[in-house]
Amino acid sequence: MHQTLKLKPKACQLKLIGIYLFLLLMVGACGAGRYISKGDKRFEQEQYQSAIEYYQRALGKADNSGELNYKVAEAYRLSNRLSQAEEYYNAALDANYRKEDIYYYYGMALKANGKYEQAQGQLRDYVRVGTNSRLKALAQRELENYNALNSILRKAPAFEVRNLDTLNTDASEFAPAVADNELYFSSTRGGQEYSGNGEGFLDIYVTSMGDSAIGGNVRKVEGINSDDLHEAYPTFTNEGRTMVFARGNEGTKKGRQNVDLFVSYFRSNAWTEPKILGISDPQAWDSSPAFSPDGKTLYFSSNRRGTLGGNDIYRTTIDGNGRFSTPENLGPEINTQGNESFVYVAPDGTLYIASDGLPGLGNLDLFRIEDGKPVNLGAPLNSPGDDFGIFYKDEATGYFSSNRDGGSGGDDIYSFTESVPKQVNFVVDGTLLQLRDGARQQTVVPNHTVVLQNEAGERLQETQTDTKGKFTFELEPESTYSLISQKPNFFTARQQITTAGKTPPEDQLQEGENEVRLTATLVLNEIVRDKPIVLENIYYDLDKANIRPDAAAELDKLVQILKDNPGISIELSSHTDVRGSDEYNQDLSQRRAEAAVEYIISQGIDRDRITARGYGESQLIVKNAQTEEEHQRNRRTEFRVIRVQE
Repeated sequence: MHQTLKLKPKACQLKLIGIYLFLLLMVGACGAGRYISKGDKRFEQEQYQSAIEYYQRALGKADNSGELNYKVAEAYRLSNRLSQAEEYYNAALDANYRKEDIYYYYGMALKANGKYEQAQGQLRDYVRVGTNSRLKALAQRELENYNALNSILRKAPAFEVRNLDTLNTDASEFAPAVADNELYFSSTRGGQEYSGNGEGFLDIYVTSMGDSAIGGNVRKVEGINSDDLHEAYPTFTNEGRTMVFARGNEGTKKGRQNVDLFVSYFRSNAWTEPKILGISDPQAWDSSPAFSPDGKTLYFSSNRRGTLGGNDIYRTTIDGNGRFSTPENLGPEINTQGNESFVYVAPDGTLYIASDGLPGLGNLDLFRIEDGKPVNLGAPLNSPGDDFGIFYKDEATGYFSSNRDGGSGGDDIYSFTESVPKQVNFVVDGTLLQLRDGARQQTVVPNHTVVLQNEAGERLQETQTDTKGKFTFELEPESTYSLISQKPNFFTARQQITTAGKTPPEDQLQEGENEVRLTATLVLNEIVRDKPIVLENIYYDLDKANIRPDAAAELDKLVQILKDNPGISIELSSHTDVRGSDEYNQDLSQRRAEAAVEYIISQGIDRDRITARGYGESQLIVKNAQTEEEHQRNRRTEFRVIRVQE
């Protein structure tokens, strides 16, 4: 009775605690649901920063953490903050949230953070299992672009860059342009918040470019900016008295595409009321305009109907009456399935663009158009982040925009100076020799052909040796080659030469050109029928005839000899030491010879050109062998030429 009375209050307490916890969970779930609902609404309205804040408040309270992390990642991606999306895509996958596009965009987020190997693996997996044809094509393009990554990273730095920390703030500053000795730029500093990314609406600012540090006297351009629209990307002509810029996107879904090109004129010391350009497409995003130096052509970026991918570069010409021609797409040599924008024309007429569809280091990379094709400008101008909006103020210096790590805010403006690259030229100096059977020394081979092949076996160059058997080839950095020479009745001479890893450290290089000379010696050995040639380092496991990986590597050398000398046929023989019975050794050596021959045939050699023969212990090199080293000399694999096709 006492025990029962004693237990009742505890049972009641536990019950009350359970009810309390249940109510807490219910309240939490209801609160999470409310935050998710509000987040979804903001997401639909493309108010991505607000959506992120609501989703993050719901995280930890809702059961569907995978889906919530995915939504946060998507909000970051769609507000042009892909690098910040990585951890949320990863968290969604860790929570077993499986939506197909997450695999592609997670790979792109990894790339945006410079995690190239992980990004390749992620995209490779997506190409293998994905079903979305558009995303698979984009992923495949990215993987193909990665083939050029090493060459871009190997580029000698051609620029020195510096953050304009006296101008940049914790907001975004980008799209620099110089007119009348003043620096114009776009910024989100100050003003009403734009719910798309949590920063302010974009306005166009200007600052003096005097001797003092840039940024000391920043002011808004009067007559151009509005409170609830973006204004950005000014470009100038007519000695700075005509400005074309982009305006629009008030931040609602309905107004997503209402970014158009506007023009204003500097008259009576003021900019006139901006007027929309007739070339703007009301159904498209038209932005990042740039005049040619003579003011007769206007380039811009657009996602209007007819683009090859996202945004493409277009151009329109301007006649003497100020009329603009129908915009023309620059075509597939420049535009890709990705996005091309932030076009600029330097004073010398060279076109520059930013692209995320061409091989690059991050999202947007800067490219120079050379002979009609984009060339990546390399690091340090480009980085894993967005690099765009280049502007030359003279032949060797200028400005560009980047959201790379280490900046002051979102996007920052950097200055750059072209530097003379430290170039490394590789040269191989070779000597061609021959060795006749029985001769005591090698002799030079004058006036004879030597061929240079690349790693894929493609013929690149050929040259003739001089009277002393000398020859020379110029080589590319980080590349592997083969030097080859052939002569009747001699084995083809082949030697591999590589420049990989042989570029001296930067601090050991001089300005301008540097030369690294390598040496090589090619030897033509005379073919003698029935003369045994030992294949070194062909080892087998005890009582086994299977080809081990180390033996396969040595047999590959014989495969190359047979490919280089298609007119010879050989006998491949295996020999044992005296330990074991004659019958056992004979059988073992035959099995080993046959295994070696089968391996060689599997590498593409005609079976009719090679014969297997086991000799057991019948052809000892060291008779009465006592030491293990002497037994090893007897345990050998040899080949001998038995036929030569004339």
